[in-house]
Amino acid sequence: MVKYLTTSVSIISLLTVSTAVLAASDRLEDGRTAYTALCAKCHEQGIDGAPKTQDRESWAHRSSLWDAVLSEHAEKGYLGMPPKGGTPQASAYDVNAAAEYMLTITHPDMPHD
Repeated sequence: MVKYLTTSVSIISLLTVSTAVLAASDRLEDGRTAYTALCAKCHEQGIDGAPKTQDRESWAHRSSLWDAVLSEHAEKGYLGMPPKGGTPQASAYDVNAAAEYMLTITHPDMPHD
């Protein structure tokens, strides 16, 4: 009976971790798609002073509260950056997923706040 319970708990734990990994993977893919649609036009080239994606130096003088600040700026706009990348109908989920994606590919080793 104990062996059965231990095996069952192990299987449930594995399924839970697998589901979390798949959800994170889906969110990263959603973020890539949203980033491409909403952010890439300016952030790939650094248009109007936008920090370039995957260029750590472009982000060097930004807040250490990466997720919170970037998500707020992406949602509401900041300096020359229009709210939601100039796409008012973009969902909060897409805007936040795009911001997370941008940070993940620029600073893959940095923990999220």
